[in-house]
Amino acid sequence: MGYSQHQSFYLRDRWLSKAINNINGNNSFFYEKDAFEKMGLGKNMVQSLKHWIVATNLYKEEKEDNKKIHEITELGKFVKCKDRSVKYFNTAGLLHHSLATNKSISTTWYWFFNIYTETVFTREEVLTELTNWVQQNEKRIISENSLKRDIDCLVKLYTTGGSSSDPEEVILSPLYKLHLLEERNGMFYKKEAKLDSENLLLIGYTLLKYKEKNNNLTISLDDMVHKEGLLGKVFNLKRSTIVSLVNEWTEHPEFPAIFTRTNNLDTLRLPDVNPYEFINYEYERKVEKVYDFKK
Repeated sequence: MGYSQHQSFYLRDRWLSKAINNINGNNSFFYEKDAFEKMGLGKNMVQSLKHWIVATNLYKEEKEDNKKIHEITELGKFVKCKDRSVKYFNTAGLLHHSLATNKSISTTWYWFFNIYTETVFTREEVLTELTNWVQQNEKRIISENSLKRDIDCLVKLYTTGGSSSDPEEVILSPLYKLHLLEERNGMFYKKEAKLDSENLLLIGYTLLKYKEKNNNLTISLDDMVHKEGLLGKVFNLKRSTIVSLVNEWTEHPEFPAIFTRTNNLDTLRLPDVNPYEFINYEYERKVEKVYDFKK
């Protein structure tokens, strides 16, 4: 599992666009010694960005002719084509899904959204709980400083992360617009993502990725609420919100889901479509409106 690989820098606005632009012409760009000079970022920031492009599942590391390269993923192709600056809520949600479901690379994010059940906490409390979980689940020793850096970075990624003393720190993360985490007077609050019918792109992607991984066309409502990697966990959604959203999906013009409600066994049957075909269709279906549905 992976911890503190971000060099203590949270993902910043426009970083992914810079990465896409540079990799587009040179898939070994991040392995060149002068990459930081070409990008106009510090060396540690470039190393951080190298981590984020993989953690968000836009690229994967591969080898070509005995040298390391970055190969774009299907999600990366979507973001590159539709919204490489991550201006829109739905795109931010796709990146968040990658972080919250990748246990091997962004382990702290996986733990925080899928396993940690507290909704109100201090920074010290969440660090203590993460440390306990890591000690129970890791064979190797993970330093407390690494875990502290992860928690600090996670908090900044979903809150303003601003600091008037450092110009770089006033730059928001593109995931801030999701408002999944709020800080007030030293306390932190997990917040429900404000999703509605204009965010079926995210709902469909989350459930279709789960189907792709588990090879199962049917998902129970209880699983959607409580199971790791699904809507209740990844987006902090309440049961009533999930019911409303999947009901909206049953009216989809091209890829409708079938929601069957019976006594104690509410199930959703997913359409036979892959997640990337779905999000491309959904983007085009909505693009005539305003894709930035959440300000």
